[in-house]
Amino acid sequence: MPPPELGRPTLASIAAAAGVSLPTVSKVVNGKQDVAPATRAHVQQLLEQHNYVPVVRKAPTDLLVDVVFTALDSPWAVEILRGVTESGLEVVVSSQSRTAETDWVQSLIAGGRRGALVVTSRLTAADQRRLGRSQLPVVVIDPVDMPGQDVPSVGATNWAGGLAATEHLVDLGHRRIAVVGGPQDYLCSRARIDGYRAALERAGIAVDPVLLRHGNFRHQGGYDQARALLELPDPPTAIFAGSDEQAFGVMEAARQAGLSVPDDLSVVGFDDLPMARWSSPPLTTVRQPLADMGRMAGRMLHELINGGRLASQRVELATHLVPRASTAAPRHR
Repeated sequence: MPPPELGRPTLASIAAAAGVSLPTVSKVVNGKQDVAPATRAHVQQLLEQHNYVPVVRKAPTDLLVDVVFTALDSPWAVEILRGVTESGLEVVVSSQSRTAETDWVQSLIAGGRRGALVVTSRLTAADQRRLGRSQLPVVVIDPVDMPGQDVPSVGATNWAGGLAATEHLVDLGHRRIAVVGGPQDYLCSRARIDGYRAALERAGIAVDPVLLRHGNFRHQGGYDQARALLELPDPPTAIFAGSDEQAFGVMEAARQAGLSVPDDLSVVGFDDLPMARWSSPPLTTVRQPLADMGRMAGRMLHELINGGRLASQRVELATHLVPRASTAAPRHR
């Protein structure tokens, strides 16, 4: 039986159609957790079906926006946020719930801010439709998936960075080069590994699937994958890690295996976090302009808030290799 016609939807009319109380619908709209999953799904279906848009509260400042991270406990997030704040926006920072993705999107819409920056978070097609109906200006930084045409994004030239990192190792004389990427479904991780593949193919080096690994972008992810690589019968002489944090994990695994970096193993990272200059040895890495990405996204959001049109919906800022002391020519075996 089709749901009744609601006219212009309100919380009360949605509650009546769903057969639940008004407070229950309010909890779903505001992303509260104490609602049964089946009830939540039913209410959300009606909210979307009837194009319900929350009445938002006006923010006390014209440039107060939400900045939503998947996780805040990393130097990577600090660099992004530094750039955002330098763009002139006032920000409210939050972390996306990994277990209730729909809730954080609904909370974003209902929050009353002037706009939102969504950092390395997954936006489903349904999420993007809800954000579009709400008319909340949104810019995505380092998108996990390719966003829809109507969702502006800022990223980096990940493919070119992967290419440069691997070509650097090839130029040093390495032929047994491993890569430790991030999660396989992350757009940036796939692009970096594609750049790695392209560099090997250009050099006439066959891609060995045994040397292609995936983990999370954290220290532990690099450590775990490097340990497995270094235990191979024919281990790599160089490892390209998908992030600086991973690279530090790779270097720790090498030390525990009694190997010297770079004498026994060359290591390249990706990001150029401040600690890359302070590591021992200082880390060769691909500089991803994180603060610039945050700054650019902030300017784009500011333009949207003011009713302007963006010159481009897709912005990719250049990466470049920063050679330091963690890479050298391989020893002859």
